[in-house]
Amino acid sequence: MLQNIFSRRQMLSTLALATAGSALASARMAHSETATLGAADDAFLDELERRAVLFFWEQASPVTGQILDRARNDLKGARDARRMASTASTGFGLTALCIADKRGYLPHHQIVERVRTTLDWHLNHLPEVHGFYYHFSDIETGVRTGKVELSSIDTALLLCGILTARVYFSDAKIQSLAAQIYERVDWPWMLNSGPTFSMGWTPEGGFLDARWKSYCELMMIYLLAIGSKTHPIAPAYWSHFARPHIQFAGYDFISGNDPIFTHQYSHAWFDFRNKRDAYANYFDNSVKATRAHKAFCLSLPQWYNEDYWGISASDYQGGYTAWGGPPAQGPIDGTVVACAAAGSLPFLPTECVHVLRALQKNWGGKAWGRYGFVDAFHPTANWYDPDVLGIDQGISAVMAENLRTGFVWKNFMRNAECRRAMQLAGFHGE
Repeated sequence: MLQNIFSRRQMLSTLALATAGSALASARMAHSETATLGAADDAFLDELERRAVLFFWEQASPVTGQILDRARNDLKGARDARRMASTASTGFGLTALCIADKRGYLPHHQIVERVRTTLDWHLNHLPEVHGFYYHFSDIETGVRTGKVELSSIDTALLLCGILTARVYFSDAKIQSLAAQIYERVDWPWMLNSGPTFSMGWTPEGGFLDARWKSYCELMMIYLLAIGSKTHPIAPAYWSHFARPHIQFAGYDFISGNDPIFTHQYSHAWFDFRNKRDAYANYFDNSVKATRAHKAFCLSLPQWYNEDYWGISASDYQGGYTAWGGPPAQGPIDGTVVACAAAGSLPFLPTECVHVLRALQKNWGGKAWGRYGFVDAFHPTANWYDPDVLGIDQGISAVMAENLRTGFVWKNFMRNAECRRAMQLAGFHGE
C-alpha cells in the first residue's frame, strides 16, 4: 500500500519571466477581470462555497475534527461510511470554517467549538513524529492508514489551515493551540541533511528518496519552514529547488510536468500578488500556467471547448490519476475536472467562472450535488463520479473566496511568520 500512496504522491508532485513589464501587464489583465464579474457570477460562487463548506462540516468527526479524504455527493447529510481522513483535507477544512464564519453559513459558536476540538486533537492526540503527520489516518481513532508516509506536504497544507484559523478567530485557546502545533514542527529534521525537503518518512523505511526539488506546490513547505520561530531553516534553501521552464502556445512559464493544481495550492494562502523574488512573480506565473492549460485543453477539440475544459489530479473511470498539461500527462480521455478551473479563479476570473457556470448549467443534474461538483465527470461516456474529494472541494472554495474578497490571503498573511518568511526569501514589491 505504501508504494501505491507514494506513487500517487510522485504523480501529484513531481522561465523566469521575460521582463518585469510583461509580468505586470499579465497580472493587471487578470486583476482587471474581477470587475467584470456580475451579481449572477457572485451568487454562483457563493453557492459553490456554501456547498463545499457543507462537505467539511458534515464529513468531519465532531470528536477529532478530522475530515474524510472523500465522500459520496448524495448522502443527504449523513457521514460517509468510509473512515480514511486526510491531513490535507483537514487543513482545507479549517480554512473553510473561517470562510463559513465570515459568510454566516454556520452558527459561530459551533464553528469555534469545532476548530478548538480539531486543534486540541492534533496537538495532544493525533500521532505525529517531529511535528509531522501521516498522510491518512482513521477519522475517529487517528490510527495511521496502512503504511502511508509521514507527509511533509500534507502537514504543510494542514498548517496553512491552522494558521488561518489562528489569526481569524479572536479566541485565546485557538490561538494558543495553533501556535503550539506550528512551533512543534522540526523542519530541519525533514531535510535529512539534504539540500531539499524529503517528501516523507515511514517507520519501516525511514526517509523517502523522493524530494521536493523542482517547482510545484512546494513553496508553502519552504516558506513555513523559513518563517518558523522555533525550528527554522536558512533562507538560502529557497534557492535550492529547480525552476524549470515550459513553453506552450506562446506562453513561457515556470512549471514541472505536473497538473495545474501545482500552480494553485501555495497561492491559496500565501499572497504572491504584486511581488517577486529573484526568479519570478509567481502570481503572474500562475496566470500564464492557467492560460496555457486552457489552450492545451482547447487544442484537443474532440473533447474540450470554451464551455468544457480543465483537468487536474482527480478520479476518472479507471481510478485516481494525475493528469493534465501542457505537456500531456495521464490517460486523457475527455473527462473534465471542475477544480482545475475553480482553483485558478483568481488567475483567470472571467474564463474560469464562465466554464464553471457552463458545467453547472449543462450537466448540473448529474455533476452537481449536495457538496457542489462531483470530482470529475465524462458526459460522453455517461460517467459521473459519485464522490467529491476534500482537497478538490477545498481549493475550489478557498480560491473562490480569494477572488471575491481576498479573505484568506488577508488573514493568512497576518501571521508574522509568513510575512517574515517571504521577506527572508527575497520577495519585494514590483
